[in-house]
Amino acid sequence: MRQLNFLLIFAVCLALVLFSLQNTQPTSIQIIEGIDVEAPLALELIIAMGLGSVLAWLFSVWAQLQRQVESWKAVRQIRAKEERIEELEQDMERYKAEIEQQQLPALSASEAVTEGTIVEQG
Repeated sequence: MRQLNFLLIFAVCLALVLFSLQNTQPTSIQIIEGIDVEAPLALELIIAMGLGSVLAWLFSVWAQLQRQVESWKAVRQIRAKEERIEELEQDMERYKAEIEQQQLPALSASEAVTEGTIVEQG
C-alpha cells in the first residue's frame, strides 16, 4: 500500500512539474478591488489546487470529528442502557428471592397438613 501511495504522489508531482514547465507565461489575478497579483499561470493554478486540497482536508477532518462525537454519544447511551439492564436484572433477582421466601412458609404449612393426614391414616 505504501508503494502504491508513493507511486500516486510521484505521478501527481511529475504532472505538476511538467504542467509548470509548459505554462510559464505571466498572468494577472485580481484578488480584491485594486489588488492585482501577477505570476506565472502554473504557479497560480498550483496555489489554487493546494488551497482546494487544504479546504477538502479540513472538511474531511471536520466530518470525522462529527462522526467521533456521534460515536461517543452512542457509546454513552449504550453504557447507560447496560447499567439500566443490570439494575433491572438485580431487581428481578431480588423479587424472585422475595417470592420464594413468601412461598416457603406456605409450602411448609401445606406439607404439615399433608403429613398430618398421612400419619392419621397410617
